[in-house]
Amino acid sequence: MDDQILLAGATGNLGERIAKALTGTGAKVKALIRADSKKEAVDKLKAEGVEIIEVDMKDHAALVEACKGATCVISALAGLREVIVDTQSLLLDAAVEAGVPRFIPSDYSTDFTGLPEGENRNFDLRKEFMAKLNKAMITPTSIFNGAFAEILTYNIPFLDHKNKTVAYWEKPDWKIDFTSMNDTAAFTAMAAVDITAPRYLRIASFQVSATELAAKTGYALKDMGTLTELDAYNKRERAAHPEGENELYAKWQQTMYMHSMFSAHNEVLDNDRYPGLTWSAVEEYIKQKK
Repeated sequence: MDDQILLAGATGNLGERIAKALTGTGAKVKALIRADSKKEAVDKLKAEGVEIIEVDMKDHAALVEACKGATCVISALAGLREVIVDTQSLLLDAAVEAGVPRFIPSDYSTDFTGLPEGENRNFDLRKEFMAKLNKAMITPTSIFNGAFAEILTYNIPFLDHKNKTVAYWEKPDWKIDFTSMNDTAAFTAMAAVDITAPRYLRIASFQVSATELAAKTGYALKDMGTLTELDAYNKRERAAHPEGENELYAKWQQTMYMHSMFSAHNEVLDNDRYPGLTWSAVEEYIKQKK
């Protein structure tokens, strides 16, 4: 059977890269878009040879029709409960009804499967959807890539270019997983056409500790305390700022990601599963800020 991939979230930053990588595999790619999707993003997809399907995700019959013939559905959707739980569930139900054999959810992140509830709001939403996906009559594959390497070019607490510090919580030598968006997209495309792909795949363009990053940048190491203290801080901030519940990257959610980065990492990588892929190096994301 020829590979026919249905992609949701194709007009987003990661989704657009996945679409491009998929066309490189020779697969037939269809992208689900909303009526209000930006024309320039849609035009880029068309230029890559992607078939565009405009659909209301709440129109079950139309969604089932769009899923028919697909060998795998990929979600690159981003958002809060309305998207990660509700919309992905609508997509999943349609895929199952249409007889799609495989589903790749929008789990691109630190491996949250072993993290306790309540430590990361966005990961809790993914866990909620995962519980439903695991019960569905479809074969799922989640891809855990750690953090996107691109965040190292921002002034995040871990790598603060403005103050020239590398922060850590409790574990200065803890290896953190980073994967570039292009690497994540390329690997996802290969997994989508791999009928033997397992339930979980774990990748990282590179793994780097605070100690190593300080040495590479010449920045000072900054001890931020324990993870228990960070967790308590995050919960206080979340309670004090309930408006953040409606924000994808509320300030307290950003520090929740810091907690997760120092709580879980990939012990074994699946980078070598697909020969021919190349992986970004940490230097690509810190040299421009030195």
